[in-house]
Amino acid sequence: MTMAWAVVPAPQPIQQLTVAVTDDGVAFVAFGGDADVLATAARRAGRRLVADAAETEEAVDQLGDYLAGRRQAFDLPLDWGLFAATQRIVLGTLYDGVGYGETVTYGELARKSGVFDGDDGVLGARAVGSIMGANPIPVIVPCHRVLAVGGLGGFGGGLATKRWLLELEGSLPPALDFGE
Repeated sequence: MTMAWAVVPAPQPIQQLTVAVTDDGVAFVAFGGDADVLATAARRAGRRLVADAAETEEAVDQLGDYLAGRRQAFDLPLDWGLFAATQRIVLGTLYDGVGYGETVTYGELARKSGVFDGDDGVLGARAVGSIMGANPIPVIVPCHRVLAVGGLGGFGGGLATKRWLLELEGSLPPALDFGE
């Protein structure tokens, strides 16, 4: 079984994304072109990596259109096989319920997903934060739309990338540019 991959050019601050696709759908998106991260994902999925432009063409096109502001939703099949059960529920809730230009807090997503027991919103929010940090399909499964109560929160692609994605979607006002 294989995992086809390709690099998607992206504007600053992202520069590029690496996308990997299996027979079941998009399985992996990473910021940058780190071959080690991609190889680890393929090993975890029990797949052999192949560079295959035909297999990745639709994912590359849709990601490129999104990053250029021409697409607001993805209609790609996703390979949820790299997700643990709780991670799948939380990320599925995010994917299905928080659309383009919308945001949600970590605590709100914990409650909406229904997987965290008790009234301790702090523990649920922290658990969601860990799940967002381990999301193998960022951008398409939009973990950048999950915010801390008091600000942006963290992001695996870096805070400048999170801010840029939120500005692209219009859910965060553009930062002032004071020149170089």
